[in-house]
Amino acid sequence: MSTSATIGLVVPHADDKIPAEGPQMYPNQRFVPKGVGVRSLTPEGYAAAFDAIMPAAEYLVKQGVDAIMVIGTSLTFYRGPEAHSRLLEKLRTTTGLPVSTMSQAILDGLKAVGAKRVAVTTAYTDVVNQRLTELLVADGYEVLSLEAFHILEFGGPARMSETDIIDLSGKSVANAPGADGVVISCGGLRTLGVHKPLEERHGLPVVSSTPAAFWAAMRLVGESGRVTGHGRLLEQSPPVH
Repeated sequence: MSTSATIGLVVPHADDKIPAEGPQMYPNQRFVPKGVGVRSLTPEGYAAAFDAIMPAAEYLVKQGVDAIMVIGTSLTFYRGPEAHSRLLEKLRTTTGLPVSTMSQAILDGLKAVGAKRVAVTTAYTDVVNQRLTELLVADGYEVLSLEAFHILEFGGPARMSETDIIDLSGKSVANAPGADGVVISCGGLRTLGVHKPLEERHGLPVVSSTPAAFWAAMRLVGESGRVTGHGRLLEQSPPVH
């Protein structure tokens, strides 16, 4: 899949770094990143980075991008669902471009796979997990269980292996009889390779932060976002109308 459009990425890293799963999913797509520097997975660690989102988006507009995705799930939901909605509206108004966030991509991904009652796995501690639950509930989803790695350090989630993520997600599913979907939240968790094993083991669609964000980013520029071999959300995606 390739497109002539350029997608701007506001990224949580201190440097201008494209998350590895994006080019892995869409190797022919041009992404332009701008970092905002999350310091830790805490409200205090997000604060300055959240304030840097708008300037970063304005910088990307000047680079001539055609759409903007804000990478960072907890970065965009940690102030609550209403603040997330205001952020999206301000981004649209200020940039005049198609925009979304990693948090919105999770919600859109759940809608696309038809999940409403979810088993959740995260990298976060309790205060951030509560905000994620509020985001999901505000959009009409029921959180049946939530398991977490309880990580505070910004780089910590990247050290979790696929086996770690699959095992913790399995525990969440086991605690959620009646679930019709799985959510894995944190852009720092490398999850592209866990969708298929989890779906085959539990029979439930999986929506996770970074794959969902890049899928949604492609859809901002009129592509389907379809990728084979990585689970139901990416494989079933119809073209954007």
